[in-house]
Amino acid sequence: MKYLHEIGIVFRGATLVNRHLKQIPDKKNIAPHKDLRGSFFSAINLFVSKTYTDDALEYLESGNFLFIFKISEIKTKDNPSKEPLIFYGLIEKKKKQDKQVKYFLKKVEPLIELFLKRYTNLDFTNELYRTVDFEFELYGL
Repeated sequence: MKYLHEIGIVFRGATLVNRHLKQIPDKKNIAPHKDLRGSFFSAINLFVSKTYTDDALEYLESGNFLFIFKISEIKTKDNPSKEPLIFYGLIEKKKKQDKQVKYFLKKVEPLIELFLKRYTNLDFTNELYRTVDFEFELYGL
């Protein structure tokens, strides 16, 4: 994707893996810690899903950027029920935002399926380091 700056995966409020594809022009020289970003994404998505009866937040606007979210669920070995898994992308905002969002969601769908296939039913308390290998899959977007 031409305007994609970052893509990542958040689980239980922590960023499992993220990939910076393009440098973000930073006016304030402040880079948010990836776990703070992951915690925020989890909290805002939980708020939206609980407040608006199962509607998922699709994107947030921030200045010249869009944070796009695709929420999925994953079953882990250490929990009997499925838990939210958030795929996110940070892209430059252009005039046709809905088109950008749809395009991103279409492109990320195979990555979601691959991640779920590879990591479903693992013990995420002990095997989180394995997801680092998935970072290389994110290059293909």
